[in-house]
Amino acid sequence: MMTEVLTKKDFQSDQTVRWCPGCGDYAILTAVQNALPQLGRKKEEFVFVSGIGCSSRFPYYMETYGFHTIHGRAPGIATGIKVTNPSLDVWLVSGDGDTYSIGGNHFIHTVRRNVGLKYLIFNNEIYGLTKGQFSPTSGKNLVTKSSPFGNIENRFNPMSLAIGAGCTFYARVTDTSPKEMTEVFIEAAKHKGTAVVEILQNCVIFNDKVHASVTAREVRDDHQLKLVHGEKMLFGKERNKGIVFEGNKLKVVTVGENGITEDQIVVHDQTDLPLAFQLSQLQLPDAPLPMGILRCVKAPTYEDAVNGQIQDLQAKFGKSNLQTLLTGHTTWRVT
Repeated sequence: MMTEVLTKKDFQSDQTVRWCPGCGDYAILTAVQNALPQLGRKKEEFVFVSGIGCSSRFPYYMETYGFHTIHGRAPGIATGIKVTNPSLDVWLVSGDGDTYSIGGNHFIHTVRRNVGLKYLIFNNEIYGLTKGQFSPTSGKNLVTKSSPFGNIENRFNPMSLAIGAGCTFYARVTDTSPKEMTEVFIEAAKHKGTAVVEILQNCVIFNDKVHASVTAREVRDDHQLKLVHGEKMLFGKERNKGIVFEGNKLKVVTVGENGITEDQIVVHDQTDLPLAFQLSQLQLPDAPLPMGILRCVKAPTYEDAVNGQIQDLQAKFGKSNLQTLLTGHTTWRVT
């Protein structure tokens, strides 16, 4: 029996897409809808779960199953779906405030457990839906409605946290690169485990051009380090800048200067944990921002472990039921 061939249109719901004109969310939505038909799955096998924020309108615009949940708690709902029905392809959509602030612990433990979710995080470094308060990823000294004299907090580094928590797939893309977004979403979908994709997304109303130092045409070649597994970490308009190890730290160099040759440039290995953490520490203006797939390794998933344990216990003790649990030997009646 032939599998139905799906297109982008098959994943577009009948709901009017309502984001601000020029919002980066439109490009992300298009990239996801372009990626899903290439995965060879039925529409009924996809579930989109969101929390609270502009990004969290996503499930309404997808012609799939979906849940619009509560602030910061979407990973719990998504985990329940994946554990209950591991055959489903569960996508989690959230923003930098929803994920890294109120949902911070949920983010850490979802990654730590390696739940089989595709975790898309729209990072515009601001609270958009609630009208422009600073978020955990906002820059220091940023003036916002909740920091009128400048943000005094250090910027949160989600990539370093995720790597430290044992993330098995982490990628970073920009909303200005639709082709790269689509490609990364496809790779994330293939990953068995938690696949985190941080998307540098622009909020035209409350934090416009926040990522211009990374995405602007005149600087992007020099300010983005595009990672490709097995290839040397070269960047720049002339592809003559690169990353080398100096002692145990990464350093930016120019090939041809100070005796530096291309042979000394570090080759990207997405399975190398220490290298991934070192890369996660690279920040502008001292170094280019790592883009693409930073880490991708195989590891047991949470849903397989939970369901495997259930099967082992049922084989050992036999199947039970809820009534037996409620009236079992650990309960008593008060008269």
